[in-house]
Amino acid sequence: MQSIQMLDQHTINKIAAGEVIERPASVIKELVENSIDAKASAITVEIKNGGISFIRVTDNGIGIAKKEVKTAFLRHTTSKIKKDEDLLNISSLGFRGEALASIAAVSQIEIITKTPQEITGIRVEIEGGTYSNEEEIGCPEGTTIVMRNLFFNTPVRRKFLKKPATETGYISDMIYKIALGHPEVSFKFINNNSTVFHTSGNNNLKNCIFHIYGKEMIHHMIPIENVENQMKLIGFIGKPQIHRGNRNYESFFINGRYIKSKLLQDCVENAYKSLLPINKFPVIVLHLYIEAKDVDVNVHPTKMEVRFRNEDEVYNWVFKVLTERLKKENLIPKVSWDPISKKNKQIPEPIQQSIPEPFEIPRNTFEKSSNLNNEIESKVPNTSIFLENKKNKNETVVHQNPIQIKEDTENLSIEKSSIFTSPYHIIGQIFKTYWIVEVENKIYIVDQHAAHEKILYERLLKDYTKHSPHSQTLLTPWVLEFSFKEQQVLKENIALLQSFGFEIEEFGEDTYVLRALPIVFDQPLGKDFFIELIDLLQENSLKNVYETKLEKIASMACKAAVKAMDSLSLIESKKLIKQLLSLDNPYTCPHGRPTMIEMTQYELEKKFYRIQQ
Repeated sequence: MQSIQMLDQHTINKIAAGEVIERPASVIKELVENSIDAKASAITVEIKNGGISFIRVTDNGIGIAKKEVKTAFLRHTTSKIKKDEDLLNISSLGFRGEALASIAAVSQIEIITKTPQEITGIRVEIEGGTYSNEEEIGCPEGTTIVMRNLFFNTPVRRKFLKKPATETGYISDMIYKIALGHPEVSFKFINNNSTVFHTSGNNNLKNCIFHIYGKEMIHHMIPIENVENQMKLIGFIGKPQIHRGNRNYESFFINGRYIKSKLLQDCVENAYKSLLPINKFPVIVLHLYIEAKDVDVNVHPTKMEVRFRNEDEVYNWVFKVLTERLKKENLIPKVSWDPISKKNKQIPEPIQQSIPEPFEIPRNTFEKSSNLNNEIESKVPNTSIFLENKKNKNETVVHQNPIQIKEDTENLSIEKSSIFTSPYHIIGQIFKTYWIVEVENKIYIVDQHAAHEKILYERLLKDYTKHSPHSQTLLTPWVLEFSFKEQQVLKENIALLQSFGFEIEEFGEDTYVLRALPIVFDQPLGKDFFIELIDLLQENSLKNVYETKLEKIASMACKAAVKAMDSLSLIESKKLIKQLLSLDNPYTCPHGRPTMIEMTQYELEKKFYRIQQ
């Protein structure tokens, strides 16, 4: 049996470094956060070979005093806190005193730094945690740290690094996040001697998003700002149409610190739940400012995870702010056709310079020219394309259930809608699915299935929130057996289950009797749904229970709604659109698909070359 012994300090440092420094992006995170804590207003990050062989971070902060440089590279040395009580009121990004020691333990470090009070600066070299050179040097105020050959003395760790291009991606993503967290700082990122991006540092978050994500992205983002109960929320939230296939574009900051929070992630995604398609995620940049004593950032060595003292309060408030802001916005996707390829030289130039009003074509526009007629004929598709659907002209659509759009506008007010600010005119239906609505210089294409589904969903939701749900009494009550844990859950949540429309009571030592089930669109929600709720309650997932109920309602609304290819009369379509416009959120169906899209007269005329680009 091997004896227990104390590890040497060199080995301890390498083990500890593994918790803080996972890859080059970790190095940059720690160095840049130190620069921000040093009150830098400009930070430059340079890398080569994915940051594996070379990283340089330069700032114009307050620097480090000569006599404190060596101390700064010892483990658990920091200027941010003095005693354990300070952990309850952390205002800086760094505080653990581990970053510089961890980086120096697994790489070759060179630091050049100077404070405003000192005449000269100092240059120190460290290799694998051991000091190798030190000298005074003339340099500007601030700090430059150069890291070379990451994990040169831990080859096993180095093997786990990805290709340079992949590591560069991790680095750029990290710098983007930190830059979004500190728009007051000018960030410059240089990869292999080429500038990737450069923010202005003018403390304008919108401008910072523009530099990082581009013009098109910021054009579809909504500003948000709210203050309540010592909490402040500011940032930009993306319209549903710019959703993404992963969570990389979800950025959360607590008091300027970039974090990963399951609570905020769930909160945001639930706020967008009915606005986005399945497995799509919003683009969002949110800054939450909260009392330092109400959030614990000392959860993990990387300081990326946090715990809130009042999780429910934070969740409910942020959710309310997001949903209310989204309701105020026009979220109808706009159709924007790409211009026809410039390679197509056969398309004739517009015949006259002036732009007539739509459908008002002057007589002198078309001249009797055989050449022009030939050109036009060559552009018109073969008429067989238009004729092939004539075969189905007399086909009859058979419906299993008669289509009914009820005029149930009780509690619905058209005045609430801010979409159609002018009178609208229904042009007609295309493909037996979509209705064309004209409003001033725009047309809206409404999906009848998605629209009716949303109407039914909202109506049922109101019934559930304002009235007792409808229940159907079972002719033969169901007797169900439950484990001890399930029985405890039932006893604690019996009122909740009754509010859903279930009638259940104890019926012996380990059995319960289910006497009635909730009704949705004349269909009872069965035993499987009841068991699913019990399983979720066992996980203390009260929020998930409500989500499951909403998903069930959405599913039932989808089945009950008018389908594509169902022929509606003009009167029915008017009722449908009138009811849709009365909703607080008419933009998407419960599953996140748009109920309508928008196309402007300008876009249409561009397509017909009536407007020059």
